[in-house]
Amino acid sequence: MEEKDPKRIHEGLITESLRNGMFRVHLDNGDLIIGYISGKIRRSFIRILPGDRVQVEVSRYDSTRGRIIYRLRNKDSKDKDSKD
Repeated sequence: MEEKDPKRIHEGLITESLRNGMFRVHLDNGDLIIGYISGKIRRSFIRILPGDRVQVEVSRYDSTRGRIIYRLRNKDSKDKDSKD
């Protein structure tokens, strides 16, 4: 049985919201890609907004597109809520 090619997982910052659940993502390595929401995130109604940190799965065949697989927790959000 043939093993699938492993996907590269990067972390990045959502810079712009585009139509149809797509986002412009600035990766930590400096690349700028188009990211789309995975089905699991879409099913769970997880809201992703510009400024959020996410994990993106990038295929080795097309490095300009990626699938957003996880929204990282923002550590600063707890501090902001307690100050207000």
